Amino acid sequence: MKPLTISDADSMILAIQDEIRRTEESRYDHRLHAILLVAQGNSCGRVAQMLGDAPRTVEYWVKRFEEFGFSGLMDGERPGRPSRLDKNHISTIGDALRRSPDDFGFSGQWDGKTLSLFIQQKWGVSLGVRQCQRLFRDMGFRFRKPRPKMAHTDPSQQAAYKKTP
Repeated sequence: MKPLTISDADSMILAIQDEIRRTEESRYDHRLHAILLVAQGNSCGRVAQMLGDAPRTVEYWVKRFEEFGFSGLMDGERPGRPSRLDKNHISTIGDALRRSPDDFGFSGQWDGKTLSLFIQQKWGVSLGVRQCQRLFRDMGFRFRKPRPKMAHTDPSQQAAYKKTP
């Protein structure tokens, strides 16, 4: 039987690894697979090579599994800077994004810079433009550029403007 292959395997490997790391459940399942392979007699180095992880990481998972059982493979609390915005702030931002920026004294459309200014004026919290763009995405919004006004002009004016009829 001819061995099966995956087309564009290098990029697919990266995409699959990203998908594994996407949710807590998939990360837990990934760790379970690693523990299963070690339990079947594979070395941590070999398992790490097969799964695309660092050998030290697999060793860490095995030690946690030995010490705490299945709960040792669950994601713990991840350290990091606490958010400067609470749930009420996020809710208010969502309501504001459903309205026009003109309602809040800004012109144009909502973008990262406008949202950053809104948050600064409303609560005195300084967020970068990239963080505000991330907020858009996390809240299910996306930036859409307005269509140019030329698309809505008079056809006779458009014809007069063109070099060739």
